[in-house]
Amino acid sequence: MKKYEQIILWVEHIKERNHSSAAALFIMKDNKVVLEHYSGTHSNIKNSPPITATSQFNVASARKSYLGLAIAYALYEGKIRSLDDYAVDYFEEYDKILLGKTTLRHLVTHSHGLHISENGIMYREFEPGEEWAYRGVNIEMMTHLIYKLYNKSFPKLLSERVFIPSEFKETAWQTEDHEDLVKVVINPNEEAVCKIGLSDDGTETNLFVSAREFAYWGNLHLNKGYMNGKQIVPKEVIELATQIQSPHYKNKDLPQNGLFWYVQRTPALQSEIGERVPEGSYQILGVTGPTILVIPEYNVVVAKMYNKRYNYGGENYLYYLREFSNIVADTFAH
Repeated sequence: MKKYEQIILWVEHIKERNHSSAAALFIMKDNKVVLEHYSGTHSNIKNSPPITATSQFNVASARKSYLGLAIAYALYEGKIRSLDDYAVDYFEEYDKILLGKTTLRHLVTHSHGLHISENGIMYREFEPGEEWAYRGVNIEMMTHLIYKLYNKSFPKLLSERVFIPSEFKETAWQTEDHEDLVKVVINPNEEAVCKIGLSDDGTETNLFVSAREFAYWGNLHLNKGYMNGKQIVPKEVIELATQIQSPHYKNKDLPQNGLFWYVQRTPALQSEIGERVPEGSYQILGVTGPTILVIPEYNVVVAKMYNKRYNYGGENYLYYLREFSNIVADTFAH
């Protein structure tokens, strides 16, 4: 336990600082569980149940790692010919002039330059491949594309291909509240809310996962699709998802991405991964505080959970995201 003391202290410090009612930390090393830490309660009201191993957190935009795997399947199976295909060849319903030379590679690495105005009009912020910006339009586009290619939603596809063979029972897009779901604190002065959705088709941010299955998801990637004594996902599919797929930026400070995962190449100032984390590591995170960090060089997977929206708050959020991964890297470097 002493080895992981600094990580636990950091997780608890951020929980208190940001008024999260809940925290969980789950660490795997060499495919073994080396730490489980649960603290706090399912909501910020009195007599709320305590966080346990079965507590499931809303992972918000960390769901992109799940969409990324579905896209990797589509590439591997030839339903998408190449990431360098133009988006106009797949999205007839969008303005061809506006999409221009946007490729699927741009869409999956946040380098597309498209944005939606407050009145719902799509416009261009920058030319594709020239910059990096975290927006929602690309997620919506790729979610619909998987449905079109497979005639089923990406959660359904993953359930058949991954969740059932992996025996995942605490990973689902939830449409009904139940006792294992952790509520989300939006305003510390108000009661937390249950962020369930109307649909389980992946179009909403209603994916709930326990800390342990979040870590197992990361470990499935670390082991290139091998789990429970069998190859559940083809190795090439995992590699497509977790290798750098970003275009060559002129600005070397921009983050590098696989299929939505943040991937460490050389440390970049605007990346969510800290500078002390080894090359080839990858991470996904969500606005409510969930993070999976996979460090292949150390054979380590760390999953942490919170339940506070805008968990890191303010202008320092990048520092805290980077610092978490740096502390993890320091712990296993010695």
